[in-house]
Amino acid sequence: MTSIAIVGAGPQLGLAISRTFGSRGFDVALISRSRDNLDTLVGKLTAEGITAAAFPADVIDRAALDQALRDAASKFGGIDVLEYSPVGTFDSTALTTPTGTDPAHVQLQIEFQLYGAITATRAVLPAMREAGAGTLLYTTGAGSIDPVPQVANVNAAAAALRNWAINLHKELDGTGIQAAHVGIDVSIGTPALPGFPTAQPDEISPVYWDLHTTKRDQAELVFSR
Repeated sequence: MTSIAIVGAGPQLGLAISRTFGSRGFDVALISRSRDNLDTLVGKLTAEGITAAAFPADVIDRAALDQALRDAASKFGGIDVLEYSPVGTFDSTALTTPTGTDPAHVQLQIEFQLYGAITATRAVLPAMREAGAGTLLYTTGAGSIDPVPQVANVNAAAAALRNWAINLHKELDGTGIQAAHVGIDVSIGTPALPGFPTAQPDEISPVYWDLHTTKRDQAELVFSR
């Protein structure tokens, strides 16, 4: 049986990706901070006939994230696909402009986005190397590509993750392991700003399946309207 681990699993994109892979026979490991939220997602997926389990962990807690992924691999016999897409909430995330940014504003975002992704990758990549197969997918907003001054600190960390993911794709070329970045240039579900393009999660999630299957040579896909 194949499995996918979704780090930062939530009720929108994370659930949609779970359905996209789960409906094709994948077991689904869901990782995020809230046990209650994860249990709700597991209940929804189970009702749809998808095997899923919750592994609570905060991506900033590297030891906890590493253990959650190891527990998921133990339960499902390995992790074939890693998808990394944690999202901070507006009430917990300080948003700064370039001139309003100090190192501490970027440091938390780097911990959240880049260091969490590296930790997750280190937990699953050795087994993928041994198997000669696997997929590593990393998600950011499109500000990692075309930054927006109002969220400069978030964009800086997202750009670091994008750079690292694309470089990882280059390093792993020829190993049977796919690594790719997904840039999302829309609001998911509801508009973040009036007039900003919007897409539903189930419109976006097929991108991840494509990168795992028919587009394994691509280091990046950007979803836009």
